[in-house]
Amino acid sequence: MTDSILVAAAPAAVYAVVSDPTRTPEFSPENRGARTGSTGSLPVGAVFTGDNERRGFRWITECVVTAADPGARFAFRVRAIGGARRRLRTGIASWEHRLEPVTLPDGTAGTRVTQTWTDERRMPDPVATVFDAVATRGPFADFQRRNLATSLHRLKTLLEGPAAAEPTA
Repeated sequence: MTDSILVAAAPAAVYAVVSDPTRTPEFSPENRGARTGSTGSLPVGAVFTGDNERRGFRWITECVVTAADPGARFAFRVRAIGGARRRLRTGIASWEHRLEPVTLPDGTAGTRVTQTWTDERRMPDPVATVFDAVATRGPFADFQRRNLATSLHRLKTLLEGPAAAEPTA
């Protein structure tokens, strides 16, 4: 599942935000924090822990960076999910941000930010369907589409300021 937005910021500025998981709560509707063991952008192979919440449900994810191309691409794979002490190690999802320099409609330089979420869960379809209905109150695909759009609009606002809150087509 993929969505994009145009941002009036250079790819390097966008990359600085999306490649630092401790900044994800500034634009994610679910992420409440991250522990990385370092500061700033993470390299390929770095592991970080994310704290997440949805409708009062809290969980922790363990993630590994799979791509770190400054100014162009940052991606990570969620390889474990669970509580503070016990985590299920299995494929969960991957996230990717692709950054493309563009000329914005007003003639200034900017970035097309494309965010992709890939479901990598291996649970049986009936289990996934029940879990998704409880966790999202509806079809998970619809919920995740809204999450992607919200995340991108918040990222745009963060990078451009409050005047950026209106979506661009």
